[in-house]
Amino acid sequence: MQDSPANVVQPDWLNEIRWTEDGLVPAIAQDADNGDILMMAWMNAESLKLTVEEGQAVYWSRSRGKLWRKGESSGHQQVLRDIRLDCDADVILLKVEQKGGIACHTGRRSCFYRTLKDGQWVSAEPVLKDPNAIYGSD
Repeated sequence: MQDSPANVVQPDWLNEIRWTEDGLVPAIAQDADNGDILMMAWMNAESLKLTVEEGQAVYWSRSRGKLWRKGESSGHQQVLRDIRLDCDADVILLKVEQKGGIACHTGRRSCFYRTLKDGQWVSAEPVLKDPNAIYGSD
């Protein structure tokens, strides 16, 4: 993971977070209006600081090794309404307004669209928009 530049001063509130050994913290995005859990992603200190400064969700993409502004490709940004830290200081909760109503790269409202039924994971939420229409086909 790439850290923030050494010459950048971090706000004190960032020092209260219990980061993983990789310098990350899990972040849960929740719909601010109805409480639906939309997704989980990782944040580093820089992405969390930018989220607060910009008022929209910025995550750390472990697969790409870089900052990821939610909605930069899809247009489905997450506007920050509230931010909370759990009792152990090791999980962030972002209460957001989900633009476009789609949080998942599969074209669904939530990344938590599968339910366990009779020992099988079954899709319980519809695709609202074909991912190829959102991101284009490769």
